Amino acid sequence: MQRIRLRYTKRGRLRFTSHRDFQRAFERALRRAEVPMAYSAGFTPHPKVSYANAAPTGTGSEAEYLEIALAEARDPQALRSLLDESLPAGLDIVDAVEAHTSGLADRLTASVWELRLDGVDPAGAERAVEAFTRAETVEVQRMTKNGVRTFDARSAVVTLESRASTETQGSQADRPSDPPCAILRLVVRHVTPAVRPDDVLSGLRAVADLAPPVPAAVTRLAQGLFDEETGTVTDPLAPDREAAATEPHPAALTAAATAPVPEGSA
Repeated sequence: MQRIRLRYTKRGRLRFTSHRDFQRAFERALRRAEVPMAYSAGFTPHPKVSYANAAPTGTGSEAEYLEIALAEARDPQALRSLLDESLPAGLDIVDAVEAHTSGLADRLTASVWELRLDGVDPAGAERAVEAFTRAETVEVQRMTKNGVRTFDARSAVVTLESRASTETQGSQADRPSDPPCAILRLVVRHVTPAVRPDDVLSGLRAVADLAPPVPAAVTRLAQGLFDEETGTVTDPLAPDREAAATEPHPAALTAAATAPVPEGSA
């Protein structure tokens, strides 16, 4: 069995797809691409696909991750290309590596988010950010299946900064940058209960009365292991790439196993 880890995106209008919608689209793509999937045992076998920390419905993302198990070995990049062609534009497979390490989900400890606030003055957003970061705690409420829950949105936010839209050329946000607006960039730890970008917006409204006139366009730019020393979020697929670079190629192992033994050797 071979395990392949994939990074995929949710762009444009497809950010409104739910996680279940993506699951259905991805399983259809596996069939179209004729991927030799490994299946679970039991009365209702299903392809072995593991999803990790999916973004909320309505948010864009450049960094979603999943892992598939194959019954036959395949080249990761060729597989990535086949799956990308089998998915609709906006759900794009952008990276693939063979799994050489364990614990992909354990390496997803933080996310980098970008929030585009149309109709919000950048100076007002900056004042709200300063009030939020100065606060020791910022309590917000969210409706859950068990009722309304109150929790601290401040403790999970590592960094939060504001900038004008003219400073974000090349941004992955989903909306055009014609009108002036504020852009928030934040790094959020993955904690329990999870602190989502809309919780941070609720916190900004609570501490500084910041209320965007239209819903924010939210995009996850990165997701991975949080580096305490540098304050950055690292690539969760990097350990697999590094392990692959240090392992001998299968062809080299075959050649070594079949090479004749020199005379006189032990």
